[in-house]
Amino acid sequence: MPRSDDRRPCLVLGGTGHYGSQIVARLLERNQPVRVLSRDGARAREILGPGPEITAGDIRSRDAIATALDGATSMVIAVSSFTRKTARHRTAIERDAVLASLDQASRAGVRRVVYLSGYDVREELLAPLGLLEFGRPMLDVQAALRASDLDWTVLGCSPSMELFFSMIRGDTMTVPGGGPPALPTIGGRDVGAIAAQAVMRDDLSGQHIRLPGPEALSFPEAARRISEVWGRSIRVRKIPLAPLRIAAVVTRPFNPFLRNLVWAVTLMNNFPADIVAQVPEDHARLRRLFDYEPTTLEMEARRRMRAAAK
Repeated sequence: MPRSDDRRPCLVLGGTGHYGSQIVARLLERNQPVRVLSRDGARAREILGPGPEITAGDIRSRDAIATALDGATSMVIAVSSFTRKTARHRTAIERDAVLASLDQASRAGVRRVVYLSGYDVREELLAPLGLLEFGRPMLDVQAALRASDLDWTVLGCSPSMELFFSMIRGDTMTVPGGGPPALPTIGGRDVGAIAAQAVMRDDLSGQHIRLPGPEALSFPEAARRISEVWGRSIRVRKIPLAPLRIAAVVTRPFNPFLRNLVWAVTLMNNFPADIVAQVPEDHARLRRLFDYEPTTLEMEARRRMRAAAK
């Protein structure tokens, strides 16, 4: 159920990111005041436009978080450090700073919190793949939420639909490891719409909700469908993971981004088949819970074709 009209802002952490910027936009469409914490206020304004309030500060600073939370009514956490610039600070950003923000939210009386996590992050799934270190920030945040007195909801985001397109160069989709038989993905606008509604509701407390798009697809199937929309053939080229893994070990002290990339690709290639089988049910649940128009792969391909034509 929607919350009562409250003109206090919702704080979005990670508000300039891939999902975060969509969450900000969808909240503003619902006339919800939004505040974003950003180290670069000018860049944040350029990305997000005039709508949200921008508070300058680093998420790793407890004082900055406290300032950003002052007067807020709710918080969405969409924090990611998956860039070359921030990868070495991943634990500090995705775990330590987020845990501090939960503590500060409780102190400030901000009760409603929505956290964007991985699709289904559990130790028993990550340990056999040697990915506990990769999942540790999300595992620790989820544990902290369960132990807190906050009114929280975890949104388990499947990989962004951007993944299929990011691997295309020219007429070739290059896929490390080849990918799994099927992988759930979701459009950024969908995540924004769902998160915006979730943080404004009071009936989703304590729930972990998976966020898949309409269907799970293999990389060859995605390439075939994109080819049909774009009117040209996109072939799939599989490259082995072994050289990437070796490079990640050799460069570990000075290239943490490559290590994170190898972890993410390993998880992608070992996406559990039993979880993929539940995608139709999980997607149907989203359609029952939230009001939005799901993005299909064809819709995203057409959007990119139009953008390229401008």
